[in-house]
Amino acid sequence: MNEQNVSINPEVAQVAEVVEGHSLNAGNLLQEQNFPLAVFAGVVAALVGAGIWAGVTIVTGYQIGYMAIGVGFLVAIAIRVAGKGLTSKFQILGALLALAGCLLGNFLTVYYFIGQNEGLGFFEVMSLINPAAIPEVMISTFSAMDLLFYGIAIFMKVIAYLCASCRKVKSMHCNTSSNLHL
Repeated sequence: MNEQNVSINPEVAQVAEVVEGHSLNAGNLLQEQNFPLAVFAGVVAALVGAGIWAGVTIVTGYQIGYMAIGVGFLVAIAIRVAGKGLTSKFQILGALLALAGCLLGNFLTVYYFIGQNEGLGFFEVMSLINPAAIPEVMISTFSAMDLLFYGIAIFMKVIAYLCASCRKVKSMHCNTSSNLHL
């Protein structure tokens, strides 16, 4: 048998494992991907997750680490379902939006408690925010636990990406008797 190098489009190789054994082909799945819709759905999910994070923290008075997993999961599901993403850019988007959702949840919580201490309503506090002061306020309220929670949200996305990468390595090392260009 005469073996030759196979040149495979990296995006096709990335989804080759997903379609192995099915009648669909990787090219069709790639064409179904919708990154703008994934961005929109991911942002909405991050906003919803941030609201839930803040609500649970305000009601209980505690930051619960599982909320980071919840925000990450919510963002991941939204991106996967809406954007039908299979390539790494969807994974990166998910990690960034999960982190943003956690940061926003903390931001909303901090400003809620500032309002409580000052005798102001939440929306009144939000209308008085000096955008230049946000980093200083967030840094002054930052703790090691925040870092842990943010790390959990990102870690969950990294694990998903690494698992997908392991599957793609197998499909990228194909041997064939013809010169295949996908």
